Amino acid sequence: MARRTRAEMMDETRRKLVASARAAFAEKGFAGTSMDDLTAAAGLTRGALYHNFGDKTGLFAAVVDQIDAEMASRARCKADAEATVWEALLAEGSAYIEMALDPEVQRIVLRDGPAVLGDPAQWPSQNRCLDATRTALADLKAAGVLRPVDVEAASRLLNGAALNAALWVAACEDPAAMLPKAQEAFRMLAEGLLAEHTP
Repeated sequence: MARRTRAEMMDETRRKLVASARAAFAEKGFAGTSMDDLTAAAGLTRGALYHNFGDKTGLFAAVVDQIDAEMASRARCKADAEATVWEALLAEGSAYIEMALDPEVQRIVLRDGPAVLGDPAQWPSQNRCLDATRTALADLKAAGVLRPVDVEAASRLLNGAALNAALWVAACEDPAAMLPKAQEAFRMLAEGLLAEHTP
């Protein structure tokens, strides 16, 4: 049996810590999770956590990044089922908002995330979503589907609308009841970008 390289062992340690932390943060939240909770389930020491992530916040950021990337991928799958770039963009935003109903997403990304990591617009995962929106809107503008709008401004506002809708749904008393209202408002806001001749 071949010996694992140092890089492979470090990667395995990181994966174990992220998996353990994801379960702990989902169950107890960031504040309610201790360093021992994070390391014991993974069978690792605090030293491993410090070495790989710096501290509890660094590990939390890695968990948020992982979940947010999964959210983007799930939303992209919804978008891929649509016939046009415009409908794909709307489907992606609507799907992102809908994920606010997922208890893990609610607690880790939408509730604890901004409280622990600050402005989501600064998260690497959110910036990847912004890049995708920017590309789609640039294509739509070039095709004459949009009004003569600044692509950067429109991308940031559209992404912000989806994120804030998800934050609102996650924080309200009855998320399931609020979801269709948030999705409808998102669609109506987005449609304001359409050129007048676009159906």
